[in-house]
This record gives sequence, structure tokens and C-alpha cells, in this order.
Amino acid sequence: MTSKSTALLLGGLLPALIYGGSAVFQKMSTNLGISLSAYLVATGVGIVLVGAAYYWVDDAFSFSLKSGLYAALFGVTWGVATGLVAYALLNFEISISQLVPLYNMNTLVAVLLALVIFSEWKDVNTIKLLCGSALIVGGAVLVANA
Repeated sequence: MTSKSTALLLGGLLPALIYGGSAVFQKMSTNLGISLSAYLVATGVGIVLVGAAYYWVDDAFSFSLKSGLYAALFGVTWGVATGLVAYALLNFEISISQLVPLYNMNTLVAVLLALVIFSEWKDVNTIKLLCGSALIVGGAVLVANA
């Protein structure tokens, strides 16, 4: 297996399966009436536990103020978005099967930002990327109206 294949498996396919499965836990939690704040705190506890477990697996701990700030900003943006999903689940009768395809259009935002900020447009096939993006949007529209 090539290095790129390993990276796509570990950083792409497995997280997709795990993120997909996590939506079930999200819906189960909100179905039981957890408050939004308690939901986010419990989620944070889970993240801390996973961080500690990763530390034991890979004990390399490097940190700088700048890298920590970016990680914290990621956490804030992820927490706000996750809170909005939980809010919608708690306050509206919406199915997780319709929400997930919509909020996973975040892929398009991430792709656009990466193309611009990190100049990744130099390393990808733009035509394939645009075709795939159109399919993502089309699929999200179909699922949202299901």
C-alpha cells in the first residue's frame, strides 16, 4: 500500500465511517432530551479522553502558542457547528438523515479554502474537483428534499 493510499484510508475513509456513525450517537443523545450545553460539555469530555488516549499511542507532544491557537479556533468553530446541529435536533422535528448530507457540504467550504489559502489548486485536477463538488451539491439537494 502506498503512502498516499494509507493516508486516504486513515485520514479519509475511516474518519468518514466514524463521523457517519457518530451522527447516530448525536441523534440518540438529543432524542433523550439532553440540553445543548450539557451535550457540548459531554462531547468535550469525550474529546479530552480521546486526546489522552492518542497521547499514550504517540507520546510526541509538541505545542506552540500559534499552533495551539489554531487548534483552539478549530475547536470553537467545530463546537459552534456541532451545537447548531444539536439545536436543530432538539428544537425541530428534523431527521439526522437529512441534516448530515447538508452539513457535510462543509467539504466544499474546506476544498475552496484549501485551494486558495494553501494553493492546493496547483496539486489537484480542478475539473475532477469541480465535477465532484457539483455531485455533492446535487446529492445534498436531493436528500434535503427527501
